[in-house]
Amino acid sequence: MASMIMKLGSKSEVFHRDGQTWLCSTGLPSDLVVEVGEMAFHLHKFPLLSRSQVIENRINDYSSEDDEKCVLQFHDLPGGAKTFLLVAKFCYGIRLELTALNIVGIRCAAEYLQMTEDRGDGNLIMLSESFLNEMFGHWTDTIKALETCKEFLPYSEELHIVSRCIDSLAMKACADTNLFSWPLPENGIAQCPEGNHVLWNGICSTAKPQPLSEDWWYEDASLLRLSSYKRLILAVESRGMKPERIAGSVVHYAKRHLPLLCRQPSFRGRNHAAPRSLVSHPSDADQRNLLEEIVALVPTQKGATPTDFLLRLLRTSMVLQARPSCQDKLEKQIGAQLDQAALEDLLIPNIGYSMETLYDIDCVQRILDHFAHIDNEPLNPSNYIIDEGQLMGGSHPLTPMTMVATLVDGYLAEVAPDVNLKLPKFQSLAAVIPDYARPLNDGIYCAIDIYLKAHPWLTDSEREQICSLMNCQKLSLEASTHATQNERLPLRVIVQVLFFEQLRLRTSISGWLFVSDNLKNSKNPNGNLANAGNNTRVGAVRDHLVEADDIMERVSELEKECLGMKEELEKFVKAKRGWNLFLRKFGFRSKSKSIDPKTVKSCLLIQKNQSP
Repeated sequence: MASMIMKLGSKSEVFHRDGQTWLCSTGLPSDLVVEVGEMAFHLHKFPLLSRSQVIENRINDYSSEDDEKCVLQFHDLPGGAKTFLLVAKFCYGIRLELTALNIVGIRCAAEYLQMTEDRGDGNLIMLSESFLNEMFGHWTDTIKALETCKEFLPYSEELHIVSRCIDSLAMKACADTNLFSWPLPENGIAQCPEGNHVLWNGICSTAKPQPLSEDWWYEDASLLRLSSYKRLILAVESRGMKPERIAGSVVHYAKRHLPLLCRQPSFRGRNHAAPRSLVSHPSDADQRNLLEEIVALVPTQKGATPTDFLLRLLRTSMVLQARPSCQDKLEKQIGAQLDQAALEDLLIPNIGYSMETLYDIDCVQRILDHFAHIDNEPLNPSNYIIDEGQLMGGSHPLTPMTMVATLVDGYLAEVAPDVNLKLPKFQSLAAVIPDYARPLNDGIYCAIDIYLKAHPWLTDSEREQICSLMNCQKLSLEASTHATQNERLPLRVIVQVLFFEQLRLRTSISGWLFVSDNLKNSKNPNGNLANAGNNTRVGAVRDHLVEADDIMERVSELEKECLGMKEELEKFVKAKRGWNLFLRKFGFRSKSKSIDPKTVKSCLLIQKNQSP
């Protein structure tokens, strides 16, 4: 898209350079030398003093012999010799172009030299202001001009060029994208997508204008220097832009300017690519300062910034050794939306000096504590109680706490194989989640089993402690079956699992018998069946009654086995040999199966031969 241009002057070029000197070949001898930095301009007094009050005052104050040229020095002129050359051309009426790349310097130099309308109509201050005001209506040119403002500080700030650029960009970024189509019209000409042709009045011949997405400005904004970008973000925030859009821009900016952020590998082998590769990589100190500034710009509203991005920022801040206050802010913000995190993003490698564990357990503990502290859901355990049908069917309420419970159980299963993970840290992580937030305890059981397998030296007391984190009543049928054959579990836990399985079976049978009784009483008052269909129902009832008798017999046998089990426990609990005999006597395998956390089901359907 063509940039905006204003053409000034009509005369041909008369300036030419000779080393460190610019000469003006008008045919008249030079009577004025202007020194700007290391460059000397041999000019004439009248064209310059007629446009600049400062030059006229300097010439009047200059004292020298009559046969010597007047020499003026402007070493602090905004833009230096390059900008002064454009000013001199304007004074001589030479052709030049005002563009987004030189307008800021020209405007600042015109102010410095006091080139006001008092020196003549159409002076440089008025013309440059006119160009600026028109340029602010064009997104790309405003971006270009804003990036040049740093070279002309403090004049660009004093003339409010920076603030006007920021306000113009913020107004366009906050505009409703439904009010205009792709791409943003500039220079008064509507553009068409690539490959289409423009007919009269800006109408595309082969396609309709496409609506802009809300992130259309992210890429251009990411090209700004940090100081300008910060002011732009504050401006769009003050104009009421949604936090999600601001967060999207911050994410885009961080990916472009923090190479280390995009090179953070996870132990799962996943990498995140930046929008574009950078030509040069800043030092760690520069990246650390930039990261801390970006963290300060991240919207604090819950859910506005993706959790995976916050976790990558946190991991990068640890590598760059950012200030503790920066890491603390990230941990609190992650904790506020921990229910949106993914397990693989939570596996933060331990890069501390101690390197006690493979993963940074302490960091996750702090994040989890923040979540537990700010979680505002009502602590009503009755909302989390599930009946037999829900346990077997797998349906249970999904709340932030239950989702975090699933996340924590998965995290514990991942870190449990670490032989350096101490039992108190494992217990501390698991204990943050209340019992009512785990409708099904298969996840925590899986983590406990993995921990016991990786830490075979635990004492009986420590095994009892870690198993107390699990509610045996909330295990699925598959997990219960595995637990009853798991020799790593304490005997007391195995007995509890068997007891609750028996209780669950009796509850199911009672429900079947209740249904069967209702079916038996469904006959009409005369004792005759209403129709042939009822004969089928009676036959079904009889079949269910026979099945119920068989199940009751099995329950009775299970009760006898449980009673015998209690007696045997008193005899063989202290001897391994006695425990093996006990298992063989009741038909259990002597070796436990290993349970895969990926395949543990949250529920198991009742077999068809046990259903009505």
